Amino acid sequence: MTPTTTSGRTRSQRLDALPWTRKHSRLLGGSGIGWALDAMDVGLISFVIAQLAVVWKADAAQLSWVASAGFLGMAIGASVGGLLADRLGRRQVFALTLLVYGVFTGLSALSWSVGTLIALRFLVGLGLGAELPIASTLVSEFAPARIRGRIIVILESFWAVGWTAAALIGYLVIPTSNDGWRWALALGAVPAVWAIFVRLRLPESVRFLEARGRHGEAERIVFEFEDAAGLTPPLAAAEPPEPAVTADHPVSTLFGARLRRRTTSLWLVWFCVNFAYYGAFIWLPTLLVAQGFSLVRSFEYTLIITVAQLPGYAVSAWLVERWGRRVTLAVFLVGSALSAALFATAGDVTAVLVFGSMLSFFNLGAWGALYAVTPELYPTRVRGTGAGWAAGFGRLASIIAPLCVPVLITAGGVALPFGVFAAVFAVAAVAALTLPDQRGRALED
Repeated sequence: MTPTTTSGRTRSQRLDALPWTRKHSRLLGGSGIGWALDAMDVGLISFVIAQLAVVWKADAAQLSWVASAGFLGMAIGASVGGLLADRLGRRQVFALTLLVYGVFTGLSALSWSVGTLIALRFLVGLGLGAELPIASTLVSEFAPARIRGRIIVILESFWAVGWTAAALIGYLVIPTSNDGWRWALALGAVPAVWAIFVRLRLPESVRFLEARGRHGEAERIVFEFEDAAGLTPPLAAAEPPEPAVTADHPVSTLFGARLRRRTTSLWLVWFCVNFAYYGAFIWLPTLLVAQGFSLVRSFEYTLIITVAQLPGYAVSAWLVERWGRRVTLAVFLVGSALSAALFATAGDVTAVLVFGSMLSFFNLGAWGALYAVTPELYPTRVRGTGAGWAAGFGRLASIIAPLCVPVLITAGGVALPFGVFAAVFAVAAVAALTLPDQRGRALED
């Protein structure tokens, strides 16, 4: 139970009533840059795979494991990271995950074989998978309720910034030499430095601190946000610790009578979106090369398609507070399904760019809405676990998808995998319509 403070309101209510402040912007920016660095790391692999297919003469089956190993690590990292975030705190685990994946990405640049790269990508994934759901949980617990969905979509839009950076590195760095992919991965070590900044500057979740009985720390953080808004309430004396409100079995709680239906629907959406997104975008540069485009030209087209992610996020950020999370998510998933079906028919450069940009627009808009809705579905004591396990289950699909693409291409050319992606997006749209919509409501404590 959240205690009432001397102002007569709970700390959560005080946070929800605040206007947007520089403290909020610092939290969003600090989390968002970490998010962008994550995206850059994942995006680089699609370009690395394309060059290794040429330089190392590795076949598609081998290279598919480079991506899938990373996603296996992400599945484990998301699940374990969510549990740790509910036990140790959002901020500490967030910084640790940035450090883990930054260090191992830098080491990946030294790989001497496909097997070595696969092993290191698994370790990178452990940190990468945990970071995203923890960051969205942390930001959602500080964002005012009236704009919380929009803020989480804006946070997710940093993914487009990072993926665009990956496309630029792929276009400008990787083709310069046979070791271009090594230099690209070396740039992924940047998060190791960023982790230090994150650990020192970001606040811990007030709701987490209260759940752990650390009310003095919680009050101080709320006071700092109120002070940044120009409010100067008297700083309450530290309250005596209360027993932590925790779940003995947080994972089983997700499938209790009250949360079972939303967890099932949410996991299905996460699975489908991961399968279609990573199946399409991890292989996109390689697929374009297979269609006869040069390595440099395929990277250029991928960069153009990637830029379309940004307006997708912008529209989604506006609609989640106008239409609500559920409708926005479903609409963007339907748009993704139609775009994937059209891309399957693309026969020239114009069609590739137009339909690829449409897929990028709708798919990433859907991602933004999905990250907005996920933390809102769970109470504080299992919010990190709920978000982490949903992401972890989704990552199972991201493991499978890169392995399926070469098989599907062999069976039916480029059109077949994109036809499958269209069907998977449609399933996700139906599942999204069964989720509760928490627009404008306070997070459950």
